[in-house]
Amino acid sequence: MGLCSKIAAKCRALIWYRFTFRHYGRRSLIIRPLQLDGTKNISIGDRVVVGEGSWLAAMPLTGSEQPNLEIGNRCSIGHFNHIYATREIVLEQAVLTADHVYISDNQHGYADIHQPVKDQPIRQLRPVRIGEGSWLGENVCVMGASIGKHCVIGANAVVTRDVPDYSVAVGCPARVIKRYNPVTQQWQQTDDK
Repeated sequence: MGLCSKIAAKCRALIWYRFTFRHYGRRSLIIRPLQLDGTKNISIGDRVVVGEGSWLAAMPLTGSEQPNLEIGNRCSIGHFNHIYATREIVLEQAVLTADHVYISDNQHGYADIHQPVKDQPIRQLRPVRIGEGSWLGENVCVMGASIGKHCVIGANAVVTRDVPDYSVAVGCPARVIKRYNPVTQQWQQTDDK
C-alpha cells in the first residue's frame, strides 16, 4: 500500500470515528483496532492514542440502559488492550497502559456447574475508574475495582480491590507495597496485606 493509500485510509477511519463514537477528540488516534463495540457509548478525549490490536467495548450485556466507556485526554493505551464496559469504566486524563492490559466492570457467571461458562449470564461488577496520571504495567488485569490517581500497577497484577491515590500495587491479587508520603515527599514501603 502506497503512502497516499495509507493517508486516505487514516482519513476515512477518522471521519468514521467522528460520526460513530459518542465523542471523538481532536488529534486522537486508534491504530488498527481488533474490535470496536458500542461506539455510541464510548467517549475518546483529545490527544488519545490507542495501540494496535486493542478491543474497546461498551455494551449493555447486564441490563444497563446506557453503558459508558470514557478515555480521558492524553491517555496512551498500549497494544492489544481489552477494555470492556457493561456499566461504566472511566480512564481519567493522562493514564498510561502497557501492552495486553485487561479492564472490565463485569465477568462471566459460573455459578451453575451444569452449564458451560459461555452460556451463563454476564455478572455486573462495580464501576471502574483509573485515576489521572496512573500507569498500568504489562498484562495488568483490573476487574470491578478502581485505581487512584498517580498510581503504579506492576506487571501481571490482578486488581480486584480499590487502590488508593499515590500507591504502588503488585501481585495477584494486587496489594499496595508503597505509598507516597506528602510530609516526607518520598515513596515509603507499606505493611498493607
